[in-house]
Amino acid sequence: MDNMDNTIELNKIVGEHLGKAGDGSAVDPYVTPDNVDTSLLVPVPRYLNREQYNIKEDDLPFEGVDVWNAYEVSCLLNNGYPLSGIIKITYDVASKCIVESKSLKLYLNSYNMVKLGESVVSASDELEMRIGNDLSDALETPVLVKFFRNYNGKFSAVRHNPTPTVSEHFDYLEDCVDLEKMTFDIFNESADILDIRDGGLLVKYTTNVLRSNCRVTNQPDWGDVYITYEGPKDVTPESLLQYIVSMRKENHFHEEICECIFKRLKDVLEDDTEILVACLYTRRGGIDINPVRATSSDLINKLVPALVDSDIPHRKTARQ
Repeated sequence: MDNMDNTIELNKIVGEHLGKAGDGSAVDPYVTPDNVDTSLLVPVPRYLNREQYNIKEDDLPFEGVDVWNAYEVSCLLNNGYPLSGIIKITYDVASKCIVESKSLKLYLNSYNMVKLGESVVSASDELEMRIGNDLSDALETPVLVKFFRNYNGKFSAVRHNPTPTVSEHFDYLEDCVDLEKMTFDIFNESADILDIRDGGLLVKYTTNVLRSNCRVTNQPDWGDVYITYEGPKDVTPESLLQYIVSMRKENHFHEEICECIFKRLKDVLEDDTEILVACLYTRRGGIDINPVRATSSDLINKLVPALVDSDIPHRKTARQ
């Protein structure tokens, strides 16, 4: 299947819910059900995104996790009291599919009028179990789900979490260049932008200017990107910043943007270079998506331990 065929197939899959009003009209008769509806979940095969970057499903050049935080989650106690909070969803990069984000939102909304238990604890446990099982079945991979209530100590941790989601020792790319003397005139992704020089030092960069777009609705997706690598070769900070900016007119999934950046760096740096790329996107539709890709799980656990730990609530970046 070539890239055009992949794009047609992708748009067909993700178009089941995206770009539709969900207003109960004749054009789009969907309305939020009063019972859990697992049929709303839309799995999207990862290979449809990966083939254009020569990423092989049976020989992935990275390890990683996709982390989703859903901020609009609610069910009922048996007495009718609404239990509301946040769920953190994590699953491995080796899964064959991702879940389309609007389908996840609609599926989570189908819990809103469902009674799940007598107590807060029993209902919370039931919510975690059901969502985890349904996503695991849909994606054919183990999916971890953790629920954080909205007014107890756990939710306070969301707002005042002492554990940073990402190691705070990253340099802003903008502070490493003479920004006003640079030119930014490429707004579609191109690996040719990356300028290689001799390296040897540990590099840790971040910037909040990452912007890509939804492949169906063309709505912008904003994010913070964190990049670290160490090896005999280096990418100049000027060209790396220009490369991040070049994503501005790209229409791709969040996971694809992260994998594209990783693969381009992997291709231009030496094979033994340790690389990590994490993209923390601003939430849209009540969900934020945070993919991380790295040459080893050790690097992930060292630099983004709280991000990939399902028991630790997410501490949002300023952009998020």
